[in-house]
Amino acid sequence: MKIAFLGLGRMGRELAAHILTDEAGHDLVVWDRTASAADELVERGARRADSAAAAVTGVELVITVLFSADAVREVVTSPRLIEPDTTWVDVTTVSPADTDEFATWAGARGVRYAHSPVVGSLAPARQGQLGVLLGGDPTAVDVAKPVVSLWADESRMRYYDTAAKAATDKLVNNLSLAVAMQGFVEALRLGHSGGLSTAQVVAALDKSMLSSIKDLKAAGVRSADFSNTQFSASLLAKDTSLMVHTSRHPLPALTAAYESLESAVRSGHGADDFAVMAAADARD
Repeated sequence: MKIAFLGLGRMGRELAAHILTDEAGHDLVVWDRTASAADELVERGARRADSAAAAVTGVELVITVLFSADAVREVVTSPRLIEPDTTWVDVTTVSPADTDEFATWAGARGVRYAHSPVVGSLAPARQGQLGVLLGGDPTAVDVAKPVVSLWADESRMRYYDTAAKAATDKLVNNLSLAVAMQGFVEALRLGHSGGLSTAQVVAALDKSMLSSIKDLKAAGVRSADFSNTQFSASLLAKDTSLMVHTSRHPLPALTAAYESLESAVRSGHGADDFAVMAAADARD
């Protein structure tokens, strides 16, 4: 297929690279606001577009991996970017209400729309082992499936009859990350209050309900180095805001995590890994 890929941040670059290695031999054109973000992909065979409009001209499939719903509006829906009879697959983490808005826009324009957020960080993305969620227009889902499966662990692919349900699944997954990390933060606070060192708190969490997040993030916490960003604090802060506004019920644990993330972003650490939530509590 002729495929346009818009949005070449950390995750976008990893996903686009899989399209280039697909034996189907897709014609891939890439675009990002930061032109240099496309350099490596161009070296590997992608074509660089000077604008989003140029990227989508004459393609069959448009894939967007942008920062937020507002970015999707700015790049896609407000300028009426995508032409009728094109399939659009949005990977951006957005709210269920946002997907309803985008589906309505696409339907009115004759565009086939599906939402396909991913579950996982950069390492599984590179290995093609992400969880992949997919829902929306059935025809769009059929077109999207062989492409999004390029970066998927097939045992972790889940299909939905609406884009909104796929978006909700993604938010539920990211809630688990934020709340688990907040649990790690509070374990450090409690342990330090009772005289335990950071190393002793980490040991105390072994084989606990917080073992997974401890195993993933303990090295960064103990070194107080959060520069190896797998999932940035600013992205998870944005996602937690979506969760709070989507839920019909209070989410107190998530609200605490959101406050920790927002504090990190305000202090200039939005580009760091979300484990920076523990920065103030990492030292003994």
